[in-house]
Parts: sequence; C-alpha cells; structure tokens
Amino acid sequence: MARDTGAQCKQCRREGQKLFLKGERCLTDKCGVERRSYPPGEHGRGRQKQSEYRTQLREKLKARRYYGVLERQFRGYYELASRQPGITGENLLRLLECRFDNVLVRLGFAASRRQARQLIRHGHWTINGRRVDIPSYQVRPGDVIALRASSPAADVVRAATELTGQIAAWLQADHESLTAKVLRAPERREVAAPVQEQLIVELYSK
Repeated sequence: MARDTGAQCKQCRREGQKLFLKGERCLTDKCGVERRSYPPGEHGRGRQKQSEYRTQLREKLKARRYYGVLERQFRGYYELASRQPGITGENLLRLLECRFDNVLVRLGFAASRRQARQLIRHGHWTINGRRVDIPSYQVRPGDVIALRASSPAADVVRAATELTGQIAAWLQADHESLTAKVLRAPERREVAAPVQEQLIVELYSK
C-alpha cells in the first residue's frame, strides 16, 4: 500500500499552518509550526516569488497532506467530483470528508488520520456489522460504525476521545460504547478543512 512517510511537522511548516497531522503533539508547544514558523529547507526564510500557479499548486498539496492522499488517488477524487452534479470543489471536499479514516478523526475515535488508518488496516472497526479494513472506504448516510467487541485498541480509542471537542453535525457519536452513525452527507460550511477548493478546481481545469 502506497503511503507518505515524510516528516509530518515539515509538511505543516511547508504550508505555513497546522494541519494536525500528529494528533496530540499538534496541541502542545512541541508543534513544529509553533517552534519554527518558517518553511523548512535552506531557503525557508527567504522571500519566495508568488504566482497564480504556485498558489493553486500549494493549495492542492495542502489538501493532499491534510487528508493523507497521494497524487493519483487525489486526481481520481477530482475526476469523480467533476462528474457529479453540483459544484465540483464542494463535491471534492465531500468525497474526502467521507473517507473512513477521516470520519474516525471527525468522530474523535482517532487522534490523527495516520492513527485512524492504522486502526482500520488492522481490522479494529466495523461498518453495519461487517469488518472494514480500507481507509478510503466511502461512508454513506445511515452507516453504523463500531469498534469490534474483541478489539485490544479500546484504550487507544478512548484516549483519543479525550482530545475531542465538538462532533460535526452530520455525524453522531457515542464515546461510551465507541459507536457512531453517519446521519447525512456533510455540507460545505461543516467541513473544517483549511482548504480553498476553488483554487484546486482552477489548477486541474488548466
């Protein structure tokens, strides 16, 4: 399975903002953005030339890093979003938000998307009573998500719930029984991703 193994704090520094890739660490003074608020590399503190293309490319890379998706898969999401009715950019964010690994983070059952992917790949979660071990699985309205009864990861998941603030309105979570339900598809105003999706659409439309 292809995956990004690069340094996560450097990715946040590259984008100039917290992408919350390392869970609890991002909330402490050890966060890379807090300690060094300039881009990584030899020329990180230098003045960089801005251009329309660069702005659009950076926005796409930010979205990819935020959701933990590689280029080929991200382009696939865009092509699917462009074929759906409605606004392409909003369709793209909706597809990314409905990934199983992202939903676990939104529910508070994982501290980061990397942790969520690991829990899913190891078979700790079920959807509608069936084990699902595919992080990119698209959840649908009415789906019931639950931690397997015999899972040894219960303590890890409960620790993650302690970091959770507010649950998105399109989801319903029970942190006591570690179960949840997808109520409906998310609306754009409910997506907390720090992404300007229109710039991504403009980039792919060239």
